[in-house]
Amino acid sequence: MRARYGVPLGITAVAAAGLLYSAGFEARSFRLRRITVPVLPEGMRPLRVLHVSDIHMVSGQRKKQRWLRSLAGLRPDFVINTGDNLSDPEGVPEVLDALGPLLDFPGAYVFGSNDYYGPTLRNPARYLIEKAQGRHGLNGNAPAVGVIHNPWEDLRDGFDAAGWLNLTNTRGTLKADGVSVELTGVDDPHIKRDRYAQVAGGPSGTADFSMGVVHAPYLRSLDAFTADGYPLILAGHTHGGQLCLPFYGAFVTNCDLDTDRVKGLSTHTVEDRTAFLHVSAGCGTSRYTPVRFACPPEATLLTLVGRA
Repeated sequence: MRARYGVPLGITAVAAAGLLYSAGFEARSFRLRRITVPVLPEGMRPLRVLHVSDIHMVSGQRKKQRWLRSLAGLRPDFVINTGDNLSDPEGVPEVLDALGPLLDFPGAYVFGSNDYYGPTLRNPARYLIEKAQGRHGLNGNAPAVGVIHNPWEDLRDGFDAAGWLNLTNTRGTLKADGVSVELTGVDDPHIKRDRYAQVAGGPSGTADFSMGVVHAPYLRSLDAFTADGYPLILAGHTHGGQLCLPFYGAFVTNCDLDTDRVKGLSTHTVEDRTAFLHVSAGCGTSRYTPVRFACPPEATLLTLVGRA
């Protein structure tokens, strides 16, 4: 019996242990990533930017809520939220409560598909199939039918009431301790809500610094921001791959971005222009796939300094 069943039982035990680790420990093992980006004009004082993304709040996630509230202790100059705050139609009050201390700081946001629509149960293998076929989100797939509509308007109203800038296909400028930062954002490319033509033209030149903000880092958005001369772009959406292989990395990005840039700081080049790109691995998961492996949940404190 040992010879016949030992190997399958061993594989099952390893798989079960991996599932327990990825759902019970790593998905709740929140990390703060710290990165320095040489992107500011020469002589400008450093700026500390807290980048939060892909919270995917489900009612009752107390540890996540406590951790998000603790981030206010970093005292950032401003906060950027790149969307997918919800994974539960009842989660808006808990998102606003968890982000409450951060709402006291200057900030801005864009929404992702999960702010607008509730998640659905999907076979994870579909992400690999869609990658192979070059289909992601509504970009090549049929429109979603019968989806749950989240109360995103309540989330928007809460952010707006706190003074955060809504960057949905628009521009805005915030003040951070006397420094003016121009922000240009687009709605989520993953569900074809981006309208870059409405914000095209590049930095106005009236602010001390300018940057681009988007939820899903689709190449068309990165190309547009970079070609227009934005030196820094912030995005989320990818979950860092979510289920990664140690020493190899991510298998998918759930968009047309390559896996080498699935999370963290990299660059994006269009012809003779290059921008820094920061993709957050996010601090949540869909309620239907509450697991992470070799990719812990995170937020990032970016310290922007003068160009070398």
